[in-house]
Amino acid sequence: MVIRVGIVGGTGYTGLELLRILEKHPGTRVEWVTSEHYAGTMRDEYCPAWNKRESVCFEAQDLEGLASRVDVVFLALPHGVSMEWVPKILDRTRVIDLGADFRIKNSVVYQACYGLEHLSPLCVKEAVYGIPEVYRFQIRNARLIANPGCYPTSILIPLIPLLKENLIESRIIADSKSGVSGAGKMATENTHFCEVDGNFKTYNLGKHRHQPEIREQLSFFSKNSVDLIFTPHLLPLKRGILSTIYVDLQEGVREIDLREVWKSYYDPEPWVRVFPPNRFPEIKWVTGSNFVDIGLAVLEPRHLVIVSALDNLTRGASGQAIQNMNIMFGLDERLGLPVSVLYP
Repeated sequence: MVIRVGIVGGTGYTGLELLRILEKHPGTRVEWVTSEHYAGTMRDEYCPAWNKRESVCFEAQDLEGLASRVDVVFLALPHGVSMEWVPKILDRTRVIDLGADFRIKNSVVYQACYGLEHLSPLCVKEAVYGIPEVYRFQIRNARLIANPGCYPTSILIPLIPLLKENLIESRIIADSKSGVSGAGKMATENTHFCEVDGNFKTYNLGKHRHQPEIREQLSFFSKNSVDLIFTPHLLPLKRGILSTIYVDLQEGVREIDLREVWKSYYDPEPWVRVFPPNRFPEIKWVTGSNFVDIGLAVLEPRHLVIVSALDNLTRGASGQAIQNMNIMFGLDERLGLPVSVLYP
């Protein structure tokens, strides 16, 4: 079986990362790629890095016409656009949305966060949140996947098992640092070279759009409303996220208890690596791969510090989307995904 793939938004960072990974995927064939601005342009003409590699011509975004030609569509679109298209194509193909339109179940929270009234609340209800290690069973039969954001993936993977097993308190501080590609390809004053190079700064403190998404998922698994302080930072790097998470332990919980829970949840998982005591994840160990690395230390009396790292474009976006596709079509979820790291 060859899975026929369509990609909407093929010239953004996540669209190009999808193409990079799918080029080596043995179970897929990219049928078409769209671009709003480069329709009619060959991929190697747009980006010479593709010379002497498989090339395609970018098509116009006529999704209603294109959807029936493929088994799955990846939507790599700005927030607010996917919700216009999904109801029109969901009866023709399966959809994995890399944007935020279907991640937050609470429509009031979505509207407050993105300033948009949601156009397809029934699709929000149907969408499965796409963290494979957590929602694998639901992903298998889903028509619509809401692929998580990069910051949330780095925070939810280490915390969800500990909340489910009631090992930690529900007041959480997450201090996260991202490479600039996490802000997307559109240049802004805050992300252009002269502002980022040689600098390190926080941004959108207390109002970052990923915060409600993280809180909703954590609260669901905590079975209580989680008190979350989330502080994003911008690193002078192209890609990678490192999150440092601070939380208190429940009375009597020891470090060995935490490690046993992570072991039971993540030893069978191919894409989550738990670091041993006194070693902690670094961005350089995950860049270009689909791994999430996690490590922890308990500080007296009951303070827990967790460190996680991932590549924001691979595991934080396109790699995770392809992992979800593999599950949806009954494939080994490691298939086609990058194991090797771009080091140094």
